[in-house]
Amino acid sequence: MPNPQSVADRSPLLGFTSDNIAGASPEIIQALVNCNAEQANPYGGDNWTGRVQEQLRDLFEHDLDVFLVPTGTAANALCLSAMTPPWGSVFCHPGSHINNDECGAPEFFSHGAKIVTVDGPSCKLDVSSLARAVNVKVGDVHATQPACVSITQATEVGSVYSLDEIAAIGDVCASASVGLHMDGSRFANALVSLGCSPAEMTWKSGVGALSFGATKNGALGVEAIVLFDEKLRATMGYRRKRAGHLLSKMRFLSAQMEAYLANDLWLHNARQANGMAKLLVEGLKQIPAVHLPGEVQANIVFCSLPLAITDGLLRAGFKFYHDRWEPGIVRFVTSFASQEQDIANLLAHIEALAAKSLHKLDELNVAG
Repeated sequence: MPNPQSVADRSPLLGFTSDNIAGASPEIIQALVNCNAEQANPYGGDNWTGRVQEQLRDLFEHDLDVFLVPTGTAANALCLSAMTPPWGSVFCHPGSHINNDECGAPEFFSHGAKIVTVDGPSCKLDVSSLARAVNVKVGDVHATQPACVSITQATEVGSVYSLDEIAAIGDVCASASVGLHMDGSRFANALVSLGCSPAEMTWKSGVGALSFGATKNGALGVEAIVLFDEKLRATMGYRRKRAGHLLSKMRFLSAQMEAYLANDLWLHNARQANGMAKLLVEGLKQIPAVHLPGEVQANIVFCSLPLAITDGLLRAGFKFYHDRWEPGIVRFVTSFASQEQDIANLLAHIEALAAKSLHKLDELNVAG
């Protein structure tokens, strides 16, 4: 497994806010350097873009169309715009990125489609609740009409839909004649966690459109709209252009994606990120002051920390989200660039702060 930033004498990384804070894999930077030395046809007429199309067709074992864009928000919003009329409903989890973190882009790109949330544990849609929701007010001219369902794989809390769960949601969508979109910003992390094929996690389970993420997993900035449902393909080119996401020098996106997929770099990077999260969890379990509320399946770790430990970590220079969800809850995210020494350094600080807090508590008890 390659460790792109495993320089022996580097200082431990202190940033755990997101996998977006990592740089890009050297292989991807080199691919950009290489394509920069040549001229190429614009707007996707280059050889890199053609090769990426074939790479993804082979990877997913399916006929498909690929539309590269620079951001995940664009990928999600454009996918949903192709699946949803302005009077349609998009069903998703309340904690989903499209509901909380995209500034209304899905509604904007679809010209007014309505986001409808369906709750469920671990940031995953409850299938029974979804089955009821997609059949509410069907045909009622006073209500938005069910159009599609969007799931996030891996989810915003690091949980992963099983293949059976995706297939069950796919069955609900098929029965209700609505589309199924997958927000795969951390698609690779979920895939290596499940140990399945890309085909099994997408079209074989009923997914019609996929936002295939690369930026969080080692790319500089590229995401792929992957359309399995041929009915969605006719308008996507126009939608992407109208939205301002058809790059004239498309080869700089395609070269990234080509290098990302070559030699399984995308899988190696995801395994590294997931492995470092697992290492962190194993260490946190040994510290009595830390509580882990749920299973960690990808590269996102939520835990509860005493305020003294959180404050101590922040003073030491560590960067992570805290108290954003509820008091005392923190989130650590590992990336392909995270190394064992980074995890060891974080754990050492947490252990020391926990011991210090315990010592102060003992002193207070004695004094009392």
